[in-house]
Amino acid sequence: MKKLLLASAATMLVSGVAHAEDIKLGILIGFTGPLESLAPDMAAGANLAVQEVNDSGLLLGGGTTVSTVNGDTGCIDAGLAVASAERLITSDHVSGIVGGMCSGETGAVLANVAMPNGIVMISPSATSPGLSTAEDNGLFFRTSPSDARQGQVMTDILNDRGFDTVAVTYTNNDYGKGLADAFQAAFEASGGTVTLNAAHEDGKADYSAEIGALASAGGQVLVVAGYIDQGGGGIIDAALDTGAFDLFMFPDGMVSDTLAEKYAALTEGSFGQNPGSDSEGTTVFHTLGEAAGFSPTNAFSAESYDAAALILLAMQAAGSSDPQVYKDFVMDVANAPGEEILPGQLGHALELIAAGTDVNYVGASAVELIGPGESAGNYREIEMRGGEMVVVGYR
Repeated sequence: MKKLLLASAATMLVSGVAHAEDIKLGILIGFTGPLESLAPDMAAGANLAVQEVNDSGLLLGGGTTVSTVNGDTGCIDAGLAVASAERLITSDHVSGIVGGMCSGETGAVLANVAMPNGIVMISPSATSPGLSTAEDNGLFFRTSPSDARQGQVMTDILNDRGFDTVAVTYTNNDYGKGLADAFQAAFEASGGTVTLNAAHEDGKADYSAEIGALASAGGQVLVVAGYIDQGGGGIIDAALDTGAFDLFMFPDGMVSDTLAEKYAALTEGSFGQNPGSDSEGTTVFHTLGEAAGFSPTNAFSAESYDAAALILLAMQAAGSSDPQVYKDFVMDVANAPGEEILPGQLGHALELIAAGTDVNYVGASAVELIGPGESAGNYREIEMRGGEMVVVGYR
């Protein structure tokens, strides 16, 4: 059973107008770095949810507005991420953070900034299995699933396509190693063989040595658990240049508009997956995002919308923008029971909560938070066909 929302809602209605505020929400993602091509659409997704709440005029009794402040993590730069988070909290006085973006910097911000300052973080894209057990004082959630789930999805896709031997290269950080290890465990448990599971460093000009080792090990498919704007792209280039591999599997860090534009025509038949859903909420979000002028199908844009929405709905349920108070309501608004809430219905959700009615936020990515507050996980399967990246199914 959810907590009863009526008492907090009543408190909010009594005090909300008198204490109307301008709540600041931090968007802490990699505006620079190996996934910078995803950042604009992720930020746009979060801002779409904020605009929807502002347009309703119903947050915390009315009169309260929300503004966003950006912070750059560089995706893989823990030092930059920590400094940006400290600025968001101490100078900009944010009441919550959508972020981080990549797993290593997210863990660093959680441990060094969010927990000491008592700030809620909801990451739309940090997927390392290690974050599932990280100490968080109830402050950390993620609308993306753990890579423990992605490893099994990858295994299922390969098995369904009839492949039983693969080579794996991964970016040498928490995300890459966590995903590679989770995948290898799942794939080998299913009877498959990983011929080589080897790290690569980002930022190199030449990946011929890495490709040489992977080619020597063999495999029907090369799994590239990296970043398309960094070493992952370099790995593909080296593999194609040498003819070592022509069939690839692309996990979530590789799947983006950049992958389609640069490599769809060069990697015919290659395939992969990233978090995504064919739910009604996803369809609605795509319509809203296109109308707002950004690419809602780009990776983690939907999850960013959902992260911002959950923070604001949890505030409404708690009757407070204090992270130490509303953190206990995130799971309540995210899950059943309650009236299902889709994108475009945040104003209605605020109204329901104020009336003491339970809501079940489904959102843009079919959100269901499990365990330590992470998405149960839905994935879209993609394939390169006829020079384009097309969606071929959902898992």
